[in-house]
Amino acid sequence: MKLAFILGDQLSHRLPSLATLDPATDHIWMAEVKAEATAVRHHKKKIAFIFSAMRHFAAELGQRGFTVHYTRINDPHNAGSFRAEAERALQTLQPETLLITAPSEYRVLTEVESWKNEFKTPVEILPDDRFLSSPEDFARWAAGRKQFRMEFFYREMRRRYDILMDGDDPEGGKWNYDHDNRKTPPKGTVIPEPARFPPDAITRQALEDVAREFPDHFGDLQPFHYAVTHQGALQILHHFIEERLPRFGDYQDAMLQNEPWMYHSHIAHYLNCGLLLPLDCIRAAEAAYQSGNAPLNAVEGFIRQILGWREYVRGIYWLKMPEYETANFLEADRPLPPLYWGAPTRMNCLAQCVRETRENAYAHHIQRLMVLGNFALLAGLDPREVNNWFHVVYADAYQWVELPNVSGMSLFADGGLLASKPYSSSGAYINKMSNYCRACPYSVTTKAGPKACPFNYLYWNFLQRNRERLKGNQRLAMTYRTLDKMTPARQEEIQTDATRFLRDLDAAEPV
Repeated sequence: MKLAFILGDQLSHRLPSLATLDPATDHIWMAEVKAEATAVRHHKKKIAFIFSAMRHFAAELGQRGFTVHYTRINDPHNAGSFRAEAERALQTLQPETLLITAPSEYRVLTEVESWKNEFKTPVEILPDDRFLSSPEDFARWAAGRKQFRMEFFYREMRRRYDILMDGDDPEGGKWNYDHDNRKTPPKGTVIPEPARFPPDAITRQALEDVAREFPDHFGDLQPFHYAVTHQGALQILHHFIEERLPRFGDYQDAMLQNEPWMYHSHIAHYLNCGLLLPLDCIRAAEAAYQSGNAPLNAVEGFIRQILGWREYVRGIYWLKMPEYETANFLEADRPLPPLYWGAPTRMNCLAQCVRETRENAYAHHIQRLMVLGNFALLAGLDPREVNNWFHVVYADAYQWVELPNVSGMSLFADGGLLASKPYSSSGAYINKMSNYCRACPYSVTTKAGPKACPFNYLYWNFLQRNRERLKGNQRLAMTYRTLDKMTPARQEEIQTDATRFLRDLDAAEPV
């Protein structure tokens, strides 16, 4: 008898460890364990989503004829960790083989690999084929390259899977339409409502369990409207393709106050736990373009997020772990300020993004990169604390996707391995791509003094204090020339404003 041990981010009926099972003889073990829910103190809504999706998946497996042994978080026999649950499973069932699909995170994979030597029962770790590029594929692509750039990896993936291709050339004559995807919605734009799923009995019980077991974790548990099954996630995908994808390209970088969902797909947490598979999403979007229901810039931008960026950051993660976890090229060491957990701040853009994160366990990529991440970069926040925060608060966050995005893209902590330059900006970018500045007590057009948008002087102060580390970056050469043209008085003014602001930040004063 084989026993398959299935983790909470492996909720796919096409999972490799399910493929060889015989429902008549083999068994499945799933467990909600406190050690994983608290490895970082995950957002309450994120835990509820995963627990409910796991419970629904277990029920579906039972309907398919499998014998499923399921341990809930409040089960009196719950052993509390993956390892202890695996030991309990082996003692209870005495299988000939323990099967597990390779975990997505380095820490968990390292633990599972140790089982091979420590358990008497043979442990077979199967490659996770739900991704479109294996770690070995990426390592071959990366070998011998002086620089890694997602764009070149993405083009190779397009060719490999024949996505948006016209023979050997990209559809439309260009590989990338990102330049066309930076528009701001006109005044009066009505954003389509996202698809919502009222909690069923299984989800309501998961919500009650999370409220009881994790009362002190960050985030709002209610209202809860996420899909928790494969069929529900498919409805979310098709709803996006029909109602949001046509305008997704134009407005994917835009931010509007009290509009957390915008034209985005909101499917990352379904992809990352297995309820959706990447190639299914890519083909569905490509079909919308081919049928004339969505423009090329929108479809290409959406596909690039999955086929390009998602696969690329996973490749970087497995190529560079475990050293990547401690990367801190800029030697940033400021503690994460309380405003990230909801403490008062006068900076409206930060307040909006943190509030929406607390409510939804979601913020779209520009909110994460150019508001929350940009501020962390400019303020010199410790990458370990920033990574922990991003891992905690988002329903789609697993270390393999969170760490490269935060350390590599937002914080430049890897020194340029993932991104060719720091993604930093003053308040002008936020003002261009959002309406946040209109309701902010700071003035985005004021450059200095207590009334100035803090992003304005923090941006130049970041460049001042990191000059020795960044002066060799050719993409910053023009920016440094601009800085050098400023008068000594102006440069001192920047330092004075930044010092005042950061002193107040460190003192947990509302900034």
